[in-house]
Amino acid sequence: MPNFAKSRQCRLSVRARTASSSSPFPRPAESQSGKFNDLLADIFRMTVDTGPRGVLRLAQAVEAVVSIGAQWFVEQAQGGSTLSSSPPRLLRRLFERLGATYIKLGQFIASSPSLFPDEYVNEFQSCLDRTPAIPFADVKAIIQEDLGRSLDDVYEYVDSAPLASASIAQVHAARLKGSKKDVVIKVLKPGVVDVLRADLNFLYVAARVLEFLNPQISRTSLVSVIGDLRTSIMEEADFQKEAVNVESFRTYLETMNLFKQATAPVVYRHCSTRRVLTMERLYGVPLTDLKSISSIVPNPEATLITALNVWFGSLLGCETFHADVHAGNLLVLRDGRIGFIDFGIVGRVSPKTWVAVETFLASFGTGDYYAMATALNQMGATDKKVDLLRFSKDLEKIFSAVKDLDSDIRITTAGGPQGATVAATLAVDERQINALLLDVFRLSEAYGLRFPREFGLLLKQLLYFDRYTRLLAPDLKVLQDERVIIGKTDRRYSY
Repeated sequence: MPNFAKSRQCRLSVRARTASSSSPFPRPAESQSGKFNDLLADIFRMTVDTGPRGVLRLAQAVEAVVSIGAQWFVEQAQGGSTLSSSPPRLLRRLFERLGATYIKLGQFIASSPSLFPDEYVNEFQSCLDRTPAIPFADVKAIIQEDLGRSLDDVYEYVDSAPLASASIAQVHAARLKGSKKDVVIKVLKPGVVDVLRADLNFLYVAARVLEFLNPQISRTSLVSVIGDLRTSIMEEADFQKEAVNVESFRTYLETMNLFKQATAPVVYRHCSTRRVLTMERLYGVPLTDLKSISSIVPNPEATLITALNVWFGSLLGCETFHADVHAGNLLVLRDGRIGFIDFGIVGRVSPKTWVAVETFLASFGTGDYYAMATALNQMGATDKKVDLLRFSKDLEKIFSAVKDLDSDIRITTAGGPQGATVAATLAVDERQINALLLDVFRLSEAYGLRFPREFGLLLKQLLYFDRYTRLLAPDLKVLQDERVIIGKTDRRYSY
């Protein structure tokens, strides 16, 4: 491994130790009285941190439970199906009713097949992060309060109609005053942070109480999962951290001389705060729009390889990697470059995981399933010996199905003065991608293995890229093609 990668491993190891030692949730003492005292201290600390908002959220939670329960009784009285009243579906509906925190929790469940039952992971794939827009007057007030200036002092104009409205934030198109740069403004919705803090503190305390009452629950790492979730969601609600993620990625691109191949939005710090993020607006088309891509670049396959190499390089070249490369966040820009947007969800690769991932990828490309089984065994936590030969044969059965995954490639034709044109678009089935992840994790758990969540994030991004390959370069063997560079950050890319 190059020296650069080794130095990154050192940084990661130090960061891991530091994060562990500075955790806001101390490990409970070994004695029962010590555990009880720590539990009381945690409850007191979380209560103080939550404040009056906790009472309001409790009332809202009760109202939501009663409402969903009433709907369930009506459905049953009208002969509703078992599927519509299944526990996973009822829980998903309740989460969506409760709002931002629980929508994020649902998405966490959907992206963590190594931690939750498959029926819940599947159901929460449809936990949408789209909510009604807040009035533009509220958006304007937040921007002006945070920037300490009127909107007209900073922006030439701001479109009052949002480009997008999610559970945590709302996005508006705008243009900077002076430079006349087209930008997007991401604004944190009012009251969201208080709601997130109240909900997450309650979830943490509930997990601590359950663990105290039933020590067997500690084996599920529930408290650790809730703690990680709390950190992740609160970071997503702090746009200063997202700005750091974007700038870290841009630094990586600059260091590796990659700006001719890819880019990420410029962050305008003079009009960005914790609640307001102003970024360059990138114009492009999704990586699943073959017709539009073909009109921009002469060789879609080369464009795909560029996207792969830039992302693979970032696994080692950045402090974090982009952990949500669905088509909406990966664009082919008007100048042919790849645009990476939305760095709200990122992952961090530990040294142990990366070494195993390298072996995993190499074995996947060559079909060496015994090496793959060995890599997964090294990565996972287990207290028993794994039959690697049998494990490898079971893995082969699963991964041989990758080529059989259906991608909905729609072919359309249209007449015109220059003759008929043919267009193709790809619909990526999130449930199919997740089904394969579930198979891998379910099989691994049968052998006593539990993986870090970062591995699930990595594997999911690889499956996204597999879908893009089927459309843009169906003959490309990604992990065998010498143009695809994995884990070699000391090389430059040119096409």
